[in-house]
Amino acid sequence: MPKGEGKVVAQNKKAYHDYYIEETYEAGIVLQGTEIKSIRAGKVNLKDSYARIHNGEMHLLNMHVSPYEQGNRYNHDPLRQRKLLLHKREINKLFGETREAGYALIPLKIYLKNGFAKILLGLAKGKKNYDKREVLKQKEAKRDIERAFRERQKM
Repeated sequence: MPKGEGKVVAQNKKAYHDYYIEETYEAGIVLQGTEIKSIRAGKVNLKDSYARIHNGEMHLLNMHVSPYEQGNRYNHDPLRQRKLLLHKREINKLFGETREAGYALIPLKIYLKNGFAKILLGLAKGKKNYDKREVLKQKEAKRDIERAFRERQKM
C-alpha cells in the first residue's frame, strides 16, 4: 500500500493553507495505553502540531488525543510528546533540511494502515500572507470557469 493510504482518521487542512508542502514522509507513532482506541474513534486533533528532532529522535508535539471514555485510570496525557518511528537516514536527512530557514515538519494526516497508526509528515515552507491571497484568487477563478463551463454545457 503506498504511503498516505489507509483509513484516514484526521487531516490537517490548515497545513495546506499555511505552508508549501515539498516532500512527505510516512512515520509510525509510539502510543501508550488507550491512545490507539481514541485514535480509532477519531478523537484526535492535528491542528497546531509539529515535529522536532531531539537527540537523534523525531518527536511529535501538540497533537491532542482525547482520553478514552472507558479508560479510567489507564488514560494518558492528551498533549504528551509522542515519538515517531523513522529510519535513521531519513531523520538525518530531515535534520539537515530543517536547519535551513523557513522549513518545518508538519503532520498532514493520521491514518490506520494494516492495524497500525501512521502519520504523514510534510517538509513544509511557510507561506506569506500575499501568497495565501493569491492561491485563494486562483481557486476562485478556477471555480468560476468550471461554473461557466457547466452552464454552457446545459444549453
